[in-house]
Amino acid sequence: MRIGELAARAGTTTRTLRYYESRGLLSARRTGNGYRTYDESDLKLLRQIRTLQDFGFDLEETRPFVECLRAGHPEGDACPASLQVYRRKLEELDALIGELRAVRAKVGQQLTRAERARDGLAADAAVPGGPEPVCELGGELR
Repeated sequence: MRIGELAARAGTTTRTLRYYESRGLLSARRTGNGYRTYDESDLKLLRQIRTLQDFGFDLEETRPFVECLRAGHPEGDACPASLQVYRRKLEELDALIGELRAVRAKVGQQLTRAERARDGLAADAAVPGGPEPVCELGGELR
């Protein structure tokens, strides 16, 4: 198949395919008149790259999977280098999850503090002559 058909079937652009080729991730064969040609194995390779990128892998992290596919492994992830990339990505994700949990806890604490402050202002406003509750952003509390 030619580059346009491969791009359409892979859900990408010809520009992206040329970029992958320049990075050594995709190899085109050339016809006598210079047209790039590809086969089903190239489509499988592109789908592997796309899936990994959807999971958050950067383009360079897909290289071991591409090489594994080229070596004849049907899924492209059974090679030692692919497994190592999986492990690294899981460590990275675990660290991000930990950071997000810490941020969530802090936001929850801020919410609790802000609700208590609001309730305190509302209670003061209920006292005759007490201050009118005002939002820090300039509006009245409701």
